[in-house]
Amino acid sequence: MTEFTIASFNVKNLIGANSEYYRFEEYTEEEHAWKESWLADQLVTMDTDIVCFQEIFDQPSLYAVIKAANESGEALNDEVIPDRSKRYHRKAIFRKLSYTPYEDGSLFFAPNVNDGEPGHRRPGLAILSRYGFEGTPEVIQKLSEPLVIEFPELGGGHAGNFTLTKLSRPIIKARIRVGGEVITVFNTHFKSKLGEYLTPKGAPFSPEADLTNYDPTGRALGSLRASLRRTAEALVLRRLIVDELKAGHPVMSLGDFNDSEHAVSSEIVMGEKPFKNYSWMRRHDAQKKNDRYTREENEQIRGDIEAMQLVSAEKLFVRKSLRDMVYTSAFGGVYESIDQILMSRHFHPENENAVATMEYFSVLNDHLTDGSHPEAPYNKLASDHGQIIAHMRLYDEDR
Repeated sequence: MTEFTIASFNVKNLIGANSEYYRFEEYTEEEHAWKESWLADQLVTMDTDIVCFQEIFDQPSLYAVIKAANESGEALNDEVIPDRSKRYHRKAIFRKLSYTPYEDGSLFFAPNVNDGEPGHRRPGLAILSRYGFEGTPEVIQKLSEPLVIEFPELGGGHAGNFTLTKLSRPIIKARIRVGGEVITVFNTHFKSKLGEYLTPKGAPFSPEADLTNYDPTGRALGSLRASLRRTAEALVLRRLIVDELKAGHPVMSLGDFNDSEHAVSSEIVMGEKPFKNYSWMRRHDAQKKNDRYTREENEQIRGDIEAMQLVSAEKLFVRKSLRDMVYTSAFGGVYESIDQILMSRHFHPENENAVATMEYFSVLNDHLTDGSHPEAPYNKLASDHGQIIAHMRLYDEDR
């Protein structure tokens, strides 16, 4: 039996001290030391085999966090784990308490191709794996072929298109061998909900940014642009996932989707949900009123759709534990779950051919605040996201 854990962790703007990442935003030496210590403590608490990080501005800062976590974890081991001279040192409880350090070569970092000068930086992603990687992970951000989404005019004609040539942040595609399985892991961070506004030539800022002259329709248009970009990025990821599923590879897709599970971008990534009964539905090529799919076609259609579908680890846990909610983010005073761990049917408990199952789902989110409530001030040194962890068990030969 092989057990492993996999997590998504938006660290919130990790960069070295005295480095301006966004305009007027940087950490002092003291603030950076505090943030590094907090992140290291979180890593030790999580003690996760695979971690997908978001909002990493530079690799050395993340290396420093991992080094601090290893030192702290090994010190804890020395304090609480009995040495071999104790006859009870093999007890399972001590294996559970023991922290396993991350080794050299276990980190892959993907910088952002949109990264700019101080004050105009753009974050990348990273994956940390105790199992290393099968080959070199792939980074997808500049698209080899532009994504062109055409819009038909209702009633006929062409209504234009939306074109995407690169993503706001990279996607990492990594293959990781766990036990006897090689799992394709995607780490992603879609476009935020912050509106995209156009700055006129020669102007210092966009008119919509001036909240003293509030422009409701201009702000709405900015939200529309952000939503279009986010959902288009979701389609890019969906295509990558489908390619892996068609090749028969187990898939886990993690990251900050900047949308809840029932929002458009998440639904695109997860795939279509099958209809309950396609034999009730009129055929696509119907010639008569009662031309409907057969029962055999119903089974085929449902099977084809389910094979390409991802399931939310969070929702599996909610259903299993009767827990009613999970929060991973606070934005504008609204608490929701925008960080996701999605899994192919290779991990679904109702799939008789599953290779693994999720035994538990952890959420570390007691610190969530965005500063909108006076009693919960904004804290840039901790993360404004919860850390989510899926606890998995491979079936190996025991099923």
